[in-house]
Amino acid sequence: MEFEFIERVVRLVEEADISELEVESKDGLRLVVKKHASAPPASSLPPTLPAYYSSYPPAPLPVPAGPGETPAVKPAETDETVDIIKSPMVGTFYRAPAPDAPPFVQVGDVVQSNTVVCILEAMKVMNEIKAGTAGTVQEILVENGQPVEFGQPLFKIKKK
Repeated sequence: MEFEFIERVVRLVEEADISELEVESKDGLRLVVKKHASAPPASSLPPTLPAYYSSYPPAPLPVPAGPGETPAVKPAETDETVDIIKSPMVGTFYRAPAPDAPPFVQVGDVVQSNTVVCILEAMKVMNEIKAGTAGTVQEILVENGQPVEFGQPLFKIKKK
């Protein structure tokens, strides 16, 4: 089944007065699209993280600035010798492949462009993030288990 076909089937179910549609291709692939009027009960939802990540402590919440205070903002980096690895997606940042495993990289480690520096968990999928540049890890800008936004700086890499 092609993506465009699946997209049309989903649109058909959304727009039509039906709650479910099942399609089977000649090669045996089956697509079932269901429309729910309400969210499924909480008990049927999967756990937040896979079991091997559940032992990570929750990320600390940011402390809001008090009245009359302005949050500290770092000036923009203009150092040409430093590359910033930014998050390619929204997700949860993990420094190691498992809670009991050593981190992928530490400050001072030398990395190549294909070196895995962290994992971002998004929609229950663990995505390995590679350095994309060669150099030395200068700073890790995110705490383990912290949620990150698209484009958020994760690492500073001092170029070779």
